[in-house]
Amino acid sequence: MKRRTMLKIGLGGVGAAALGAGGTVGWWWSSADIDTAGRVAFNRRLAIPPLAPAHRDAKGHKVFELRAAPGEHQLRPGRPTATWGINGAYLGPTLRATRGETVRVNVRNGLREPTSLHWHGMHLPARMDGGPHQPVEPGRTWSPTWTIDQPAATLWYHPHPHGETARHVYRGLAGLFILDDPKAKPGGSGGALPNHYGIDDIPVIVQDKRLDDSNQLDESHPRLSEVGLLGDVICVNGTTGPYLPVTTERIRLRLLNASNARTYRFGFTDDRAFALVGTDGGLLPAPHRTTRIQLSPGERAEIVVTLRPGERTVLRSYPPDLGLNFMNNRFSGGDDTMDILELRAARTLKPSPRLPDHLATAPALAARNAAVDRKFEMANFSINGKSMDMRRIDFAVRRDTTEIWEVTAIDENQHNFHVHDVQFQVLSVDGKPPPPELGGWKDTIHTRPGTPYRLALRFADHSDRTMPYMYHCHILYHEDQGLMGQFVVTEPGEKPGSTSGGGHHH
Repeated sequence: MKRRTMLKIGLGGVGAAALGAGGTVGWWWSSADIDTAGRVAFNRRLAIPPLAPAHRDAKGHKVFELRAAPGEHQLRPGRPTATWGINGAYLGPTLRATRGETVRVNVRNGLREPTSLHWHGMHLPARMDGGPHQPVEPGRTWSPTWTIDQPAATLWYHPHPHGETARHVYRGLAGLFILDDPKAKPGGSGGALPNHYGIDDIPVIVQDKRLDDSNQLDESHPRLSEVGLLGDVICVNGTTGPYLPVTTERIRLRLLNASNARTYRFGFTDDRAFALVGTDGGLLPAPHRTTRIQLSPGERAEIVVTLRPGERTVLRSYPPDLGLNFMNNRFSGGDDTMDILELRAARTLKPSPRLPDHLATAPALAARNAAVDRKFEMANFSINGKSMDMRRIDFAVRRDTTEIWEVTAIDENQHNFHVHDVQFQVLSVDGKPPPPELGGWKDTIHTRPGTPYRLALRFADHSDRTMPYMYHCHILYHEDQGLMGQFVVTEPGEKPGSTSGGGHHH
């Protein structure tokens, strides 16, 4: 199932002391990389998360019922793994709603400790966001209500409790939230995107796990890792060794990196090209043909793959381009190769429409050389030298404004950057135009060390002077340790209030 390459490095007493070994050590060895290429037995059919049922209340709102609770899930043969899930033992159903609908989600906590559900990528009022200021106590129900007002996109939901996000997500609390926008259909030359959920439109929730000899989740912190937990077992939609029967010429894979720390660089083992059609916040202007797409934790991508009858190919994660130094790269998963999912085409495939030439039109929020309004420097567990404090509002944004943020990781660790409430546009990367894969709406972006990323963000509505939104690294260990801040959106001339939240990070 796995191969660990053993790396031998010469070190003096200083290096040994840094490892806590004490004394002078000339050589030490450590597990260095993980390589499962060609070693995964794809013998379990990929589970497809069910679409969550919904009903209409007296006001016509679309109502979903979700319950977080402990359970047991068969991650691999042998003893079941103790997990958490939403409306089941592991992960949660896919929520689906249409632009213009008002939704209510009744979130009931069946755990023995507080949790929350954050609607990652959703544009909504801060009090409905599900961040650390909206904890749901055991046995209680939280019922956020909001109106969907953003383009069609693949979003997701996951817990966001103060200082405990990594553990709650790792145990299995996560799911997709798909938005539809029938008035903005892709077009051009009669093309169409695959859109039959579970048939040619497939959720692909990718996570890595580390299991002990009893098949239980190992949640210990690796000694040499600066990013937290990296696993050597891949599960997709909760399935290990998954294969997907394909019955149509083209399939749409909605890729979600729901891992705590691992970055994936997806491609196929036969190096076939695929069409990237969407990113975090919706469709790209046009399909981008490529052979690789890299996703850091929290990022999403929609790709369309074309297959021939009877063929098989494997979706693989190749060593990601993290931009780190040798040691940090190795112990952040930068040298890892991992097989993810096998596609098995039937002998006869149903014809699929060609892809549209045009997918979506996004307004240009700002020019590439627009002046920067705010700078964010990430290092270790802080932003601009400050660690997260629930009682501190870091700044206020005036409603109905567009701001330019410049985000830079200034240390040698792996980071990314996620903003609640809004989708942003990437104006530049190190002063240059962004590559095509960053040409659409984003809410999370990987940040190479020493590289400034300029982002344009539009804060159109949902003002609240006392209830903040978050911005943070989505490496969940970093987030929990304090690499996070909070802001409020205020009315013109209004000053921010104080929050009632409490608690510092360690």
